[in-house]
Amino acid sequence: MKPIFPATYSTLSPHALADFLTERYPLDSVHCTFLVRGVGDTYLVDSDQGRFILRIYRATHRSFSHVQAEVALLKALQHAGVAVAYPIVDRLEECIHQLNAVEGSRYAVLFSYAPGQPMRILNNSQLRALGHETARFHQISSTIALLGERWIFDLDTTLFQPLERLKSAFLADQENYLWLQQAARQIETKIALVNTTRFLSGYCHFDLLPKNMHFEGDSVTLFDFDFMGYGWLVYDLVSFWQHLALEVYAGRMSQSAFEEAYGIFLESYQSCHPISDQELALVPYLSLGFWLFYMGFHTTHDQFTSYLRPSHLKVYTGFLRHLATSYWE
Repeated sequence: MKPIFPATYSTLSPHALADFLTERYPLDSVHCTFLVRGVGDTYLVDSDQGRFILRIYRATHRSFSHVQAEVALLKALQHAGVAVAYPIVDRLEECIHQLNAVEGSRYAVLFSYAPGQPMRILNNSQLRALGHETARFHQISSTIALLGERWIFDLDTTLFQPLERLKSAFLADQENYLWLQQAARQIETKIALVNTTRFLSGYCHFDLLPKNMHFEGDSVTLFDFDFMGYGWLVYDLVSFWQHLALEVYAGRMSQSAFEEAYGIFLESYQSCHPISDQELALVPYLSLGFWLFYMGFHTTHDQFTSYLRPSHLKVYTGFLRHLATSYWE
């Protein structure tokens, strides 16, 4: 028998990580606290020099090339003065560290800490700040080319590939699966009638939700670019739009409050970065692709198996049917 039994996933010791950071960075009195397990593991790092966030990427979720592209984007945004949590360089001017875990190599990146707290419902000033900062992010992300591999967001990767992955999960609910297929084809047909050649493209966050931003007063800092990829920039407006629509669906926000909030966010965004009426008109339709992308991702990793239970899928599909009924023509 091997001295260490093989594992597909391990949780790295916070104490050992603190020692590692002390060795590699000019930090004193380092203390690590494990925060959350997800696509990567997140640790809070406290030190005499301040607070940071350490991300340990899972080998089965993110390759070196994926991490490299994320780091490159965040460096470019930091250089341009966009308010993001950015990678911290060590004593050797490096950002990405390879760690030899039980299951194999994992990559680690230390990030600046986003000051403030997450806010589920944003006030008008916070909505304007978010719209402005998202636009500034897109101004940079639409003009750079990055080394490293990332997703391409298009109709195939956000609609049809996920639907194929989800086929077995919907074996007991063919009615909803057939509805999703029909809805995807409806979106494909609608977009085919639109001239998309001038749609703005670039690197998208693709998870622009309140959980991935902190507010300190009315100032916002964006973080968690783990799902960033290349596609139409309107996908980031879709992320935030569907969050607001979900708040209405759950009874936490009125329809009029939703429309006002989205209008304020959008007005601030457009004051910095133009976007056409044709792109904006597709936002409710592209929201299906946002959900199917993540539902499809859930099929690729065992830690998300619980999200594929019939009860979960019915909730997701119920919301998507609501979007189609309420916001599609």
